[in-house]
Amino acid sequence: MRRKWLYRIPGILLIVVAAVTVLGFVVQNLWNWLMPAIAGWRVITFWQAVGILVLCKILFGGFRGRNGMHWRHRMGERWEKMTPEEREKFSQALRARCGTFRPEEQRI
Repeated sequence: MRRKWLYRIPGILLIVVAAVTVLGFVVQNLWNWLMPAIAGWRVITFWQAVGILVLCKILFGGFRGRNGMHWRHRMGERWEKMTPEEREKFSQALRARCGTFRPEEQRI
């Protein structure tokens, strides 16, 4: 099992480096095309564009994989298994902590 991971690590690193490179150039070109013309801001370098990507990741938590909203699915399953009394008790506890909570309105 460990050997499979040893063979995959270079491929994963290559994909990450390629993604950062492509996204860095995309951000740099979009910034340099739009921001100086719109707001009169300076042109940025590739590394500044990568820094903007990192800053966005820190501030907004972007670049999520497919498991980004897994907790919502799990909570929905738990909610379905609860009895009406358990649901009411749970809703009251959340209302006491967070304010209004009405999961049936949030369903799509």
